[in-house]
Amino acid sequence: MNVTRYQRQMIFFGLGESGQRKLLESTVVIVGCGATGTVLANHLARAGVGRLRIIDRDYVELSNLQRQQLFDEADLAAGLPKAAAAARRLRQINSEIEIEGVVTDFDAGNALHLLEDADVALDGTDNFEARYLLNDACIKLGIPWVYTGVVASYGMTATLVPAGAAERVGRPVTGCLQCLLGSEPASGGPTCDTAGVLAPIVSVLASISANEAIKLLSGGGTLNEGLINIDLWDNTFDAFIMAGRDPDCPACGKHNYRYLNAEMGSRSAVLCGRNAVQVNVPGSTIDLTTIADRLAALGDVKQNPYLLRAYIDPYEITLFSDGRAIIKGTEDPDIARSLYARYIGN
Repeated sequence: MNVTRYQRQMIFFGLGESGQRKLLESTVVIVGCGATGTVLANHLARAGVGRLRIIDRDYVELSNLQRQQLFDEADLAAGLPKAAAAARRLRQINSEIEIEGVVTDFDAGNALHLLEDADVALDGTDNFEARYLLNDACIKLGIPWVYTGVVASYGMTATLVPAGAAERVGRPVTGCLQCLLGSEPASGGPTCDTAGVLAPIVSVLASISANEAIKLLSGGGTLNEGLINIDLWDNTFDAFIMAGRDPDCPACGKHNYRYLNAEMGSRSAVLCGRNAVQVNVPGSTIDLTTIADRLAALGDVKQNPYLLRAYIDPYEITLFSDGRAIIKGTEDPDIARSLYARYIGN
């Protein structure tokens, strides 16, 4: 261990050398590497968490640079996936820890595998379906995790400790996300694409969540016992105590893992505010070079080790090696699937 790197952290009475060693021996999985995910990853890499796994399905776009702190214009020009760009940057920040960037969609088919060795999981996602899937997986695997949600000028964070994790981390059992928020919120609420987002609120909420992870890993400090809600525009700071675990909760009470047990198959999802649809074909493996050669006659094609991007007027198709494609130019899933079949294959 390079003591100099972590010296200011180690002389803090709440952590010390023993706490630092626990961080260095820990594994954290961050699901999603957008605005909150990049702040989480940056803090934990600098803090010396020994192994970071960063999962993200998307690629760097110009509008990300306003708030997603690990990316720059070079990543944009290179067309890099967020997980790969973040991992590259974090290795420049701390070369002494293990950093894994996983370019994939976090779904019911891979959630348990991606999380199984985690000591703590962190929410960097941008939708509640992914969060409820993360909730199911963490309950089943007995992994504590931290929820973080931010939009406009406000955000929330909650620290969740399932029964299977309480004894290991020495913390009381809490309710789960479904106990806290109930059923998945209805669609139609504000999103970053419809209500915008201020970068400072991202940093504030994700920093609180990262600190919760440090406390969980080191065994020190007092955890957030409920839901912290902050609005930086109105300068309101509220903390609500969680009611506790609901014995009738479908997830942590009855272990009816609706999101984790979702049926698999070809799926599509409209990406809010982007005029794009993601098409996912689980179990597929794509030879990007072969597809690039095939599409070159139809339009401009660019390729890097992680993805290829084809501009076939009026559409832009970004294809990943795991078979996923993000198709810009439509919000109709049927059209997107048809384009996938036409240009990529079934």
